[in-house]
Parts: sequence; structure tokens; C-alpha cells
Amino acid sequence: MEIFKEFRIEAAHRLPQVPAGHKCAQLHGHSFRISVYVGGPVQPATGWVRDFADIKQAAQSVHEQLDHRYLNDIPGLENPTSEQLAMWIWDRLEPQLPGLSRIVVHETCNSGCEYRGPAG
Repeated sequence: MEIFKEFRIEAAHRLPQVPAGHKCAQLHGHSFRISVYVGGPVQPATGWVRDFADIKQAAQSVHEQLDHRYLNDIPGLENPTSEQLAMWIWDRLEPQLPGLSRIVVHETCNSGCEYRGPAG
């Protein structure tokens, strides 16, 4: 079973490694929607996989580091594609969230990526 908690960030970025003339080389922003998934069995005592509040608490620091920021200035996000952002978030949440199963980043309402960790 998987559960998820979603949060949103407003952030600006540019993609410095795209081909010359690509529109994403220009400074622009997105209203990113990020979903954090945790998987595991339903616990008989609680009836849930994990408390949603645990996911919210773990993601709070990540949210504060990303929201209303220029992503290129954040160490590790110098080329802040959705893929890089998903891996960056995973690296920060995985130690705090046993059972973390995937990170989904929606860059726009119809474009995004899904990351299932380094082995997935």
C-alpha cells in the first residue's frame, strides 16, 4: 500500500545545459506540485501505513529550502530539471522517512517526473 502527501512550491529557475536558443535557458518560474509517497503494510494497531503528519514534518525543511527561491542557487540544483529536483528531494527525505517509495514532481499541470530512488 502507498500513501502520499502533496506540497507546492513557487520557484524560479533556468536550465543552463539546454541547447542554445532553448526557451528553458531563460529565467522563468513554475508552481511545482510535489508528491511524497511512502509504502508499506497497513499497521493493525493504527489502521494506516504511516501518519500523514510524519510526511508533512519530514517535508517541511525541504519546502522551506525550495519555496520562493531561485533553484539554481541551491547547492546540488545548479541544473534544476524536474528530474534533478526529484532526486534532490529524495536524498533529503529518505533518511527521515522509512518506506519512502517515490517522489513525483509536477513542473506544470501536464508535465513532470517520477523518481523511485537510486535502485528504481
